Amino acid sequence: MQFQLLFYAVTTAALVAGGAVNSADLKPAVKVPPAIWRWTGGYIGGHVGGGYGGTSFSDPYGRSLYGDVVDTPVFLAGGQIGYNWQRERWVFGVELDASRAVSDGKNTCLAASSSVISANCNASPSVFVTGTGRVGYAFGPHGQTLVYLKGGLAWQHNSGVVANNNEFGSPISPFGLAPQNATHFDYDRVGGTIGLGVEQALTNAWSLTLEYDYLKFNGPSAATPPTLQGPPFATVPANTTGLSSSYHVGKLALNYHFNTDAWTPGWADTALYATKPTGSASPIAFGDGWSLESGTRLWLSRGRFQWDVGDTDLISRLTYHRLDGISGELFERLDSPWGIFLKGNIGFGRFNSGNMNDEDWGVDPLPYRNTISGQANGRFTYYTADAGYDFLRSSTSKVGGFMGWSYYGHKSDTIGCVQIASLYAPCLAPGDKRIVGSQDTDWNALRIGLSAETILLDRWRMSADVAYLPWTDFQGRDNHLLRHFTTFADQRGSGGGGVQVEAVLSYFITKNFSVGVGGRYWAMWTPNQRMQLSTQAEAGHFPVTHGPFPADYRMERWGTFLQGSYKY
Repeated sequence: MQFQLLFYAVTTAALVAGGAVNSADLKPAVKVPPAIWRWTGGYIGGHVGGGYGGTSFSDPYGRSLYGDVVDTPVFLAGGQIGYNWQRERWVFGVELDASRAVSDGKNTCLAASSSVISANCNASPSVFVTGTGRVGYAFGPHGQTLVYLKGGLAWQHNSGVVANNNEFGSPISPFGLAPQNATHFDYDRVGGTIGLGVEQALTNAWSLTLEYDYLKFNGPSAATPPTLQGPPFATVPANTTGLSSSYHVGKLALNYHFNTDAWTPGWADTALYATKPTGSASPIAFGDGWSLESGTRLWLSRGRFQWDVGDTDLISRLTYHRLDGISGELFERLDSPWGIFLKGNIGFGRFNSGNMNDEDWGVDPLPYRNTISGQANGRFTYYTADAGYDFLRSSTSKVGGFMGWSYYGHKSDTIGCVQIASLYAPCLAPGDKRIVGSQDTDWNALRIGLSAETILLDRWRMSADVAYLPWTDFQGRDNHLLRHFTTFADQRGSGGGGVQVEAVLSYFITKNFSVGVGGRYWAMWTPNQRMQLSTQAEAGHFPVTHGPFPADYRMERWGTFLQGSYKY
């Protein structure tokens, strides 16, 4: 949702600012002159992007108690080719793009009853292709800012697993071992896409694009494995589930236009214009020397954390979701005369809302249990630190690659406990808000990404970062307090991946001071890792330790922020 709000703001701002420039330079009776920078012609380019996705599974056994939607964070990279036709300031075009995706998600599905073993559903979209038409309007005295809408067909490749969770096969189960049943799906599907974006001309031949896309796919059906129910114990035969998926993606793209003169060395700003500009130059520009920008942000965000005990078939899953928080942060960017830059931020926040669902499978006579609890005393901390190089620079734009580090950690207490799946496994009475547990998480990740900034029209600036996390490290600790003896789970994971996307639209009130609004999405995951379970010592006995057990960890946090900054 934050990408939609951000790009609606981009479109509105461009319309307002474009009208302001034209009205200042022309008398009301004079027709708006045609754009100087021409968009007509073919182009080719590359893009990176990321965002949120979800794959839904219909339940053949009835209405589910919980789950059925698998969150699939997406990082993608690819290329695009297209052609534009321009009539005065209106621009029409067609575009074909293809992206390779890195994505992984898991969640509970087919949980229609506490008497039936439900499943663990996994989805991993890997390829996206879209073919779209575009219509846009060129703003500014030179027509170099194109705001556009797009829509058309989309295609995806998606694969995954529907695997029964623990079918009374745990070593601690009194019913012995049972084989796990699972089915796999692997399909291609055609759907639809709509989007909007802003494209800014950088030179005669090059342009920079920031775009939001929504993709939607329906079907197909996938087989579900036979499962167990009880008591009395019986086999539930195989069935089918209907799949659907959707994605919200932000992209940062760079295009080369074929219809222009040869590339002007040095990315000179005069390459933008075929004739003398009709309006005054922007008072905001990127300097050739040292510059430092410092600022502060207020981030309104929602978080999610999930950890699983087990491999593909699970014994237990804890999901912390709707962790709505507010944080304050400081950020800085230092640019050098040689194109080398340093940037980073640090933030601190709190949350006192949210839910935690604790699910268990096949560990007692009940095939499935699910309790819900609240969250309190939540706090989170995060920072990023990057170093990079701007390989494209002008007085109004810069594009660069960077490498850096990211940290995110949160702590919270779990309060209350109400059983939502079965009447035969009560927890606490409704309204009992005692603390029953706590969770600490610490994530570290390597960041590799692309950063871009450009001045739109007069005083508007658009900036964006897209980072892929090729390696993540996770450490955490879960405390279960609502037991005869306190149980600790020491959590550890490394590897996996992640994506971090951020975009900001800001306005310079003065030459140095600006205010802005932006959106951010972070996701990290570490599949197939481990957990060590320990039990507090009973009087006269030593502590008991079990494990290590296979485990899986994943997090998300996303939201909208307001910022103010000063540029020296």
